[in-house]
Parts: sequence; C-alpha cells; structure tokens
Amino acid sequence: MHNGQTGNGSAMSTEDVLAVFRSAGAVLEGHFILTSGLRSPVFLQKARVFMHADKTERLCKALAEKIRAEVSGRIDYVVGPAIGGLIPAYETSRHLGVPAIWVEREQGVFRLRRFDMEKGARVVIVEDIVTTGLSIRETIECLRGLGAEVVAAACIIDRSAGKTDVGVPLIALAEYEVPAYPADALPPELAAIPAVKPGSRNI
Repeated sequence: MHNGQTGNGSAMSTEDVLAVFRSAGAVLEGHFILTSGLRSPVFLQKARVFMHADKTERLCKALAEKIRAEVSGRIDYVVGPAIGGLIPAYETSRHLGVPAIWVEREQGVFRLRRFDMEKGARVVIVEDIVTTGLSIRETIECLRGLGAEVVAAACIIDRSAGKTDVGVPLIALAEYEVPAYPADALPPELAAIPAVKPGSRNI
C-alpha cells in the first residue's frame, strides 16, 4: 500500500491518509453508486473529512509539499472542479502560496465563470478523489480552451491506484484501489444491498 513517498518526516503514506479518513468516519461500507456511475462496496465520504479544518489542513499541506517536489517551475493558480475540488484546492493553494479558483458546471459543461485567467498561466488542478479522472479531463479541456498550461493534476486519493490517465501528470497523496463494478456486472453480495448515491456529479 505504500505510495513510494520518501523525504522529510511530514510526508504521508496511504495508510496515514486512510487513518485521517477513518478518524472522521469517512470510510463507508455498503452499496454505493459512484460519481462515475460505477458501483462499489466502499465509499470515501470526503465531506466528513473536510468538516474538520485540522484534518483538511494536514492532508492538503502534505499534498502541497508533494506538488512542490514534483512540479518544476512556477505555479500561477490552483484550480478545483466544483463541488468536490473546492475545499482541497483552496487549502492546498494556501500552502503553495498561490490563488485558488474554480470551474463549475454550466449546462453540464465546466466553465471558469467567476474569474479571469491570463493566457499562458501555469495551473495545477486539485481534486478530492479520482476514480475515472473525468472531472479532471473536463477541467483540462476548459482551461486549455482559455490558453492556460495545465502542468499537473493532484488529488488526495487516487482510487484507481495509478491506472487512470488524465492527460497530465497525476500527483496523488494516496493510492487506494477499491473494487468498482458496472451496474450490470455486480457481484451477488453487492446486488443484494440497496444502492445509494452520495456523490455530487449531478449538482
């Protein structure tokens, strides 16, 4: 489960990150419809972590340190996809010392509605949890359309354990692969439990 981090003592392992989630009661078990549409017996309810400023700060400070170590050159903005990316992008930007802005859906498409961004701006996208990477890819499309350079994406947890290709380097504080199934290919024990949908893609 170790995600290859070395260096100073403040680096967090995958187990460290999951311990923060567990301490907030954020590792749920049942039958969940993920934002991606896939089904899973485990759901990471990051909202329960982000309720707590101290837990959020610890995770995002470690993520900022990892971004700083892996991204060469300046970073002009941290961009979070709404809604899930708002809090981690803001808190990570605080530790990077750069402004945080966000994209939000307008008729289902991500737009940078409330901010201006100069052409050539160097941007890191920060997301909470990545499963398929769709929100990051859509954010990249939006930002490139504005002439920005997306130098990397980052997340607290990569649920694909490095399998997801978002089109730019993906910096994950933790990699934690949990099973995810198409709705028409559920194992019997999962199919026997009513499904609930806790995510935010439809907002």
